[in-house]
Amino acid sequence: MGMNETPGAERVHIGFFGKRNAGKSSVMNKVTGQDLAVVSDVKGTTTDPVYKSMELLPLGPVVMMDTPGIDDEGELGSLRVKKSYQVLNKTDVAVLVLDGKAGMSREDRMLLERIRKKNIPRILVLNKRDTLTEKEVGETLAGLPEGYQEGRDFLWVSAREGTGIHELKERLAALGSAGENQRKLLGDLLSPGDLVVLVVPVDKAAPKGRLILPQQQTIRDILDAGAVSVVIKEDRVKETLESLGKKPRLVITDSQVFERVSKDTPEEIPLTSFSILFARYKGNLETAAEGARALEKLKDGDKILISEGCTHHRQCGDIGTEKLPAWIRKYTGRKLEFSFTSGTQFPDELEEYSLIVHCGGCMLGEREMKYRLSCARDQGVPMTNYGILIAYMNGILERSLGWDGYFLQQ
Repeated sequence: MGMNETPGAERVHIGFFGKRNAGKSSVMNKVTGQDLAVVSDVKGTTTDPVYKSMELLPLGPVVMMDTPGIDDEGELGSLRVKKSYQVLNKTDVAVLVLDGKAGMSREDRMLLERIRKKNIPRILVLNKRDTLTEKEVGETLAGLPEGYQEGRDFLWVSAREGTGIHELKERLAALGSAGENQRKLLGDLLSPGDLVVLVVPVDKAAPKGRLILPQQQTIRDILDAGAVSVVIKEDRVKETLESLGKKPRLVITDSQVFERVSKDTPEEIPLTSFSILFARYKGNLETAAEGARALEKLKDGDKILISEGCTHHRQCGDIGTEKLPAWIRKYTGRKLEFSFTSGTQFPDELEEYSLIVHCGGCMLGEREMKYRLSCARDQGVPMTNYGILIAYMNGILERSLGWDGYFLQQ
């Protein structure tokens, strides 16, 4: 990601769905004005989801997602269909593209019902209008769900001629804006002039020459609030706090040095972590805090899933695959088994796990993070995140959430 690009998790994710040869890719290409997806008369040209970050006026930064046909056949075809349905988990606005002449099929209705149940803003696009007679138009309209209104619930377009595309872009902008996340990462906790100290370890896992995304986003939110940030390494906490002219409003630390920073930060100064702030931002703070307490119920042989939303090269001392398992085994004294996932990988079946430990989710959209939480909740598996679990194991969870549950009340 470039320094001036909006993080993917903060972009509106627009998914294009439909049967093979309904014109999903063609419609998406017309909307974007770019040949993002391969177009062909051969059924099943799109075999894997296609993602493209871009600016879509008048909406702004988006991720456009083209998907395999929901009527694909055979063993490979069923896997592609499954991938299409999985894309729904990260979709903020769904575009269901139909062949205007063929009308609405059983597969289209099933997908539309899934979209509705997930409460995803949606628009039905009837493609190939230029090829239809008025009689065929009437027959297609008669097969739509009862009460559907043109302009609000569905639109006629022709990807070949470009008609209706402007109206579709305007509708996407309206649907995308309606679902924008209005929460702040921490700006609502700050006043202009407040001082915030950020503790950023620089070890082997730190990217060379730059800060990682959660740190960048936190600094930007502090700037937007008119506050002041001071960025230091973990070995300068005590010295820095003593030299400042006033008490910081907040100290925010990387989770892996939580214990050390807590010892060097006076009790009267609020302390939390980047991971905890992101749990608050994604709306899963209370659930994650409760999930950490599941450590006390673990038994020998229990399985723990550690999941990260991003993909990166694992290095010696990696927090997810090395440090966390070691800390959990030491805290519980149990012989435990660990599984690891990263990126878009997240199991549908979770019942074999006694606990899920997730990263802060800075690379995941709010909808996908909530989907993962709901999967865990529905299957009765407690779920927490890195920062909250580390704070709990170090006996500083209550402090890191703020006195009297300060952050929980925001």
